[in-house]
Parts: sequence; C-alpha cells; structure tokens
Amino acid sequence: MPPTSNSNIIYKATLVASVGGLLFGYDTAVISGAIGFMKIYYQLSDVMTGWVASCALLGCIVGAMYSGKLSDYVGRKKVLMLSGFLFTISSVGTAIAPNLWIFVLFRIIGGMGIGIASMLSPMYISEMAPAGIRGRLISIFQLGIVSGILIIYFVNAYIAGIHNESWNISTGWRWMFGSGIIPSVTFVLLLLTVPESPRWLAGQRRNTEALEILSQINGKAIARQELESINESLKDETPFSFSDVREPKVKRALGIGILLAVFSQITGINAIMYYAPEIFKATGVGSDSAFIQTILVGIINVIFTFVAIRYVDQWGRKKLLLLGISGMSICLFIVGLAFYSQQQGYLVLIAILGYIASFAMSLGPLTFVVIAEIFPTKARATAMSVATFFLWAAVFLVSQTFPVLIGSIGNAYTFWLYMLVAVIAFLFIWKRIPETKGKTLEEIENTWQENKN
Repeated sequence: MPPTSNSNIIYKATLVASVGGLLFGYDTAVISGAIGFMKIYYQLSDVMTGWVASCALLGCIVGAMYSGKLSDYVGRKKVLMLSGFLFTISSVGTAIAPNLWIFVLFRIIGGMGIGIASMLSPMYISEMAPAGIRGRLISIFQLGIVSGILIIYFVNAYIAGIHNESWNISTGWRWMFGSGIIPSVTFVLLLLTVPESPRWLAGQRRNTEALEILSQINGKAIARQELESINESLKDETPFSFSDVREPKVKRALGIGILLAVFSQITGINAIMYYAPEIFKATGVGSDSAFIQTILVGIINVIFTFVAIRYVDQWGRKKLLLLGISGMSICLFIVGLAFYSQQQGYLVLIAILGYIASFAMSLGPLTFVVIAEIFPTKARATAMSVATFFLWAAVFLVSQTFPVLIGSIGNAYTFWLYMLVAVIAFLFIWKRIPETKGKTLEEIENTWQENKN
C-alpha cells in the first residue's frame, strides 16, 4: 500500500479521536458564557454558583474511573462512541432542563463523557500510532481540547449577541448548552469510519483483524513484526486487575503517571483559565474587555500547542516538559511579584500569556502523551483510568481552593505557591520521567521490566 494511504488512515483516526478532545474543551468551557445569566435566572448564591459551575467535574471523575475497564471489555471505539452519546444527551438535557437539579444531573452526565474522552482518546491514538510520530499525534488531542475551548468562546459570544440581556437570562444560556449537539453527533458519526485499536484486537486474540489494521498503517512486513511484539507482551498474562499494581513495572509507571497528571493541574492552569478575567481586573487591566482577553488566552493556547506537535518527537518529551515548566515557574514568579508590588498595567497580562504558552507547549499536551505511552499493554486502560481519575480530582481541588487561597493568603502568595509546586514538578520530571520518543509501546514496557530492580 502506498505511504500516503498509510498516512491517511492514521491521521484520519487521530483527527476523529481528537474530536473527542474538542468536545472535552467545548463542554468544559461552555459554562463560562452561561453562568452569569444562570445566576440571575435561578437567583443563585455564591455557593450554588460554584456548585453549578463545577458539578460536571464529578461526572469527569466517574467517567475516567470506569472507562478503562469498560474499554477492555467492549473495545476502545465503542466506549468513545458512548462518550459521544453522553455529550449529546447532556447537550439536549441542559438546554431543556425544567429546573436547576435536572440541569445539574445532565451536566454530570456530560462530565462523564468528558472523563471518558480525556482518558480514552489519547490511549486510542497511542495504540494506533507508529512510534516515530506518536508524540505528535497524541498532542493533536490537546489541540482538539484548546480548539474546542476557543470555538465555544466565539459561540457563546455570538449567542449572547442575538438578543438583549433579558433574552439571554431566560433563553440564551440554554442555546449555549444546546449548541453542543452539533459536534457531539458529528463525533459519533465520524467514529463509524475509523477502525478499532489493533492492540485491543490482539488482546482479544483477533489477530487477523489486528494484522489487517497494522498493515494499513505500517505495511505488511512491519505489521507482522509489530503484531508478534504485541502478542509477546501479552503472552501468558492473565487479564489485569488492581492487585497487579504490585508488579514493579506497573507500580513505577502508575506512580509516575499519577504524579504527572496531578502536577499538570496543581501548577495552577485551571485557576488561571477559569479566573483570568478576575485576575486581569484585579490589576486594573482592561476591566471592560474580559471577552477580548479570554479570546487572547484561547488563541495563545492554540498557537503554542502547535509548538508541542512540531517538536515533541524531535526534541523528546522530557526536554520539552522541562523547558515548558521552567517558563511556567518564571511567569508565576512575575505574576506574584506584580501583585506583591501592586503594579498596574500589562505586566500581569504578559506574564499570564507567557504561562499559558509554556503550559500549552509542555504539560498540557505532554501529560496525555506520557500517560498514554508508559503503561504495559495489559494494564494500559485501567492504569490510564487511575491516572486520569487523579487528574480530574486535582482539577476539582484547584477549582475549589483557588478562591480560598486568594482570600486567605492573597494574590501574590497564591501564585508563588503555584510557582513552588512548579519547581517541585520540574525536579520530579528531571529525575523520574523516562524519555519515550521513538520507542514502540512494547519497547517502553520492556524498559520497565529491565529496570524493575
């Protein structure tokens, strides 16, 4: 088969799986444009406003927790389709919800879709991708996330501008949530056009189907070698259970995956993404231009994700992670210093955009790259579920504690605290994260086996 055909099938599968990332970003950020109108419509207290804004995170945690095991039983593709159906149900339900508690229920359902997509889309891509471009392809999933966030910013702004504020309070916010039906249905339909993961098929002893897909990706000669390597890694192994985490190669990989997932969130990214307008307002920068600043943050996020896509397989995961987190640490120090010295102006805006750029080229996409690569084949789905569960638990922790930290220790010390965590994360990555560029998933697994002592 011509090389272009091989490229076509893998890039098509990657782009379709990355639509799951787009839904992830779209559904996560849709609340930003709607919550102000909902607060007036339902007369929400500050506590209830926080609950309505963050309730989807509970669904994310549940979706991440169970999707791995489920995908081991029925396949990666079918569970990805389930996430698309959950997104669709959530979009319809939140748009027509007759009361607040029904709305919350459908937001949690949508959160389950996010949790599934955040775990399973990068894993599906990793199991499809050739070793030489795997990092780049998994990074495209992150590009889907940030593109979804940017798209919903524009959709929310368009809907909010259709009529006056009273219409937005009564109806406009429902349209914002309902708009998710279009990408959700599109995702489900696109999944019908891509193959199942060959590594999952091999695990089910469906070697003929696995070989056919691997041949389309790599050509027949390489496909046979890769299938033999996959089957060797599965040889004489019973189905994975949580008791197997005591195995050295699983335990070390799982510890690294969990800590990296947690560090990707407790270095402050969601605090800055969720509260950017308030942060800018607190420094006197553009208090009347929150939308423009939010769009600017979204654009920087997208642009610098392309840096990760371009260089992850050239420079390697570790070098890019260390470079990005160094930039994050410096920018967090500058933000804290600006607040401490009560500087007004654009310094904070520049530092926050620098932080977003550094995150977008490193921890943002590469967390998903690394946790999709480092786990042994039989443990990959369950271990990724565990790591992604901790990621979403960390998101919830940061979203709940950021306002408390600002109120108790102040802006400057809050950002310096995140800077300290970023420095610790730098040391962890430097000492513990293995370099995986250019290696097949089975070669990475063998590395853990060799280093078990």
